Amino acid sequence: MRACALRWGRGGLPLRSGILLLLIPPFLLALQLLVVGPRLPRVAGAGVEEQEIAFSVISIEPERNSRQQESPSRRPGLKEEEEEVEVEDGERREGARAYEDENEMHSRQMGPRTLEVQPWVTDKPSFAAELNRIITYITRPQLNCSRVLSPGQAQASQPPADSPHWLLCAEDWLLPAADRLCVAYSFSMDGGDAHFLKTVSGLGCEVHSFDPSNSNASGGPLGNSLASNHGDGGVVSQHKMWLEWRAPRKRKQKTRGNLGSVSQTLADIMAALGHHTVHFLYADLLSAEWRVFQNLIESGTLQSVHHLVATVHLQWAGFEVGGTNEEVLRYWFSVLLGLQASGLKLVHSSAGEGHSVLKQTVTNGRSSYTLSWANTGR
Repeated sequence: MRACALRWGRGGLPLRSGILLLLIPPFLLALQLLVVGPRLPRVAGAGVEEQEIAFSVISIEPERNSRQQESPSRRPGLKEEEEEVEVEDGERREGARAYEDENEMHSRQMGPRTLEVQPWVTDKPSFAAELNRIITYITRPQLNCSRVLSPGQAQASQPPADSPHWLLCAEDWLLPAADRLCVAYSFSMDGGDAHFLKTVSGLGCEVHSFDPSNSNASGGPLGNSLASNHGDGGVVSQHKMWLEWRAPRKRKQKTRGNLGSVSQTLADIMAALGHHTVHFLYADLLSAEWRVFQNLIESGTLQSVHHLVATVHLQWAGFEVGGTNEEVLRYWFSVLLGLQASGLKLVHSSAGEGHSVLKQTVTNGRSSYTLSWANTGR
């Protein structure tokens, strides 16, 4: 027994060495898998992990594509320089002008003052009550002028005993300075502005007459160009153009003096002619006056008009004015108060012919009135 144990004891050393040698390769393989394994490509059959990798790669692409394909018009917050990095110089300038025009149009539509609709006269809508409020308002002057300019006269005088068609308040503080340019506009299609043109021409104003039916007006076949029509003092420049209350949605590039349309807002006409102020404005717009007045109020253009002579027509509601008769009367009165809030004070009122208001015969009103205002709020 002792000899056998001794033999195994002596032979145990080779046995243990063999066992250790057999354990080394698995150990090294395990160590290699622990260290190098995470760096190896994942197996295609990884299931969930493979799907997560695929999802993370796909989710990047839409973000990149949306950023490349999104147009500047959908991202108004971008500055012009960022939107036009890859645009040619000419296109960049055109895009900037279009961007400015859209902003300008938006600011004009919004305006510094919103037309405030006035409350009803009585608890419930009443045609008689609303009509009486308007007639009372437009027949009571708000400004007493000691000196006036009568139709066809260029010399100021005391108010005449009879009631003329219109009057211009000729107080010194309301007239343009003698050393400054005087500008006058007239919008009329029936020749009823002849005396007005005579008066402002006698004052030495730069006078512009607008009539879309005038075949003798400047501007070639279309007759709507304002180029080369900067009138000299006392000379009437005629234009085949009319007054609009709607700003165009899209504007093409315009050069000074050429509006490219037969109908434009007062602000656009003034800009094309290079005028910042219109000292005298005459307008017989044939029932378009109510919407034009609203545009002048909301755009703030009235602040640049010193004297306004306009005929208001009451036979029907007017262009793009709707609602019941009571609602129309309330709208008209709201517009009149909007003119007053813009600085205009009624100087003179002249009643026209007829007794029809909104197609109804009335005894306390006329079908039209010519009203003269002076701007005391400038």
